Amino acid sequence: MRLALLASILVAITCAIAGTFVVLRGLAFVGDALSHGVLPGIATALIFGVSGIIGAAVGAVVMMSGVNLITRRYKLSGDTAIGLLFVGMLALGVMITSRSSNFEEDLDHILFGETLSVKPNDLLWQSLALVIVLLTGIFARRPFLLMSVDEGLARTSGFNVTLFQNLMLAIVGLTVIASFQTVGTLLVLGMLIAPAATGVLFARRISSMMIIASMIGCIASYAGLLISFHFELAASASIVLVAVSIFAIGAIATEIKRNRNSLQDEMPHQHEHNHAH
Repeated sequence: MRLALLASILVAITCAIAGTFVVLRGLAFVGDALSHGVLPGIATALIFGVSGIIGAAVGAVVMMSGVNLITRRYKLSGDTAIGLLFVGMLALGVMITSRSSNFEEDLDHILFGETLSVKPNDLLWQSLALVIVLLTGIFARRPFLLMSVDEGLARTSGFNVTLFQNLMLAIVGLTVIASFQTVGTLLVLGMLIAPAATGVLFARRISSMMIIASMIGCIASYAGLLISFHFELAASASIVLVAVSIFAIGAIATEIKRNRNSLQDEMPHQHEHNHAH
């Protein structure tokens, strides 16, 4: 449980950093495609007795390279290219896993994670991924922010949009690769999106968004593991559900505050109108 908590916290912080840019840039579909696009790579790696991380890395590279190739050579929109490769890679992964009768348990681990089977070596890999994502976020913070507002603004500021777009996709891919063992490919999008989206609700600075998202991810990890332990539920699913629930509570609180402020703004105008009469 302690190793699971440490691994979940590392994943939560990594996802918070990358997820903030995913939410601001509107790349949720890309994150979803990457999280499923690595499935055939992981499945193939496990069949040949190779580390699933290597397979996930190969799958992510194939996915991102394919998206770039289709959008540049065939003049299709990014969403179309991502959708094509998303369903293609997912179908390929299911076909590969269906060839082995002993693969059902491994497939469950790939899709839903194995939070309670984390080993110390996994923590080292996840720590390295966190450092890389953090340093990249710090280094490319300004162009990432400008691209989230307007690509033209980023270009006029002297940044290579294609380079930094690929760099952003790379840290999303690295986050997916580092996280799939803990929360699974099916649920990694939840950790990428939910805490970061909550951070966007309550903060206006990128650093504040990341801090809030990291705190929410850590709280969700702790609470989710407790829930899974006491009620004998899936650990990774419990963690993600807590994170999404925190976002829902935050969204409701924000809406209540907004309605209250609008009522307070209307009251002085109503008072002035009555006084005039």
